[in-house]
Amino acid sequence: MESFEQLVDQYEPMLHKIMNSLHLYKNHDEFYQHSLIALWEASQRFEPNKGSFTNYAYTYIKGCLLMELKKSHQDYERNVHLDEPFWDLVEDSDSDEPLQKEILLSYCEMLTPNQKKWLLYTVFDQLSIKEIAELEKVSLSAVKSWRSGAREKVKKLIRD
Repeated sequence: MESFEQLVDQYEPMLHKIMNSLHLYKNHDEFYQHSLIALWEASQRFEPNKGSFTNYAYTYIKGCLLMELKKSHQDYERNVHLDEPFWDLVEDSDSDEPLQKEILLSYCEMLTPNQKKWLLYTVFDQLSIKEIAELEKVSLSAVKSWRSGAREKVKKLIRD
């Protein structure tokens, strides 16, 4: 037989025709690659005394693409493919946030109520100083003083 590159050049229109007849518009490159592999396999398996190569290649390639399409469809049916917005709506069922808050607050009994607010907003809500100040309706410097006071007390607790 000819070299594979020549074979691809000669049968490329047929490959595209088969893909179009099967309405393969999703994963086009993947199915084109499968059709090239099927063309190569057909060239290796072809027996000249049994008929023309064109008919054999057409049937073989179309059969291989149909099998790949079936595998792809089975994979899609068997596996759940959820959209990104779904994951935003799902609540973490293993959330033990109340327990984490209790544990954290048990270590911070020496903090003032405002310092505890700063700690909880920072750790659990991941708010910035500016967001905490807006939420509590206080100045930025007030929140910064809560932060510095809380840090000093926690450092002292760790040292002791």
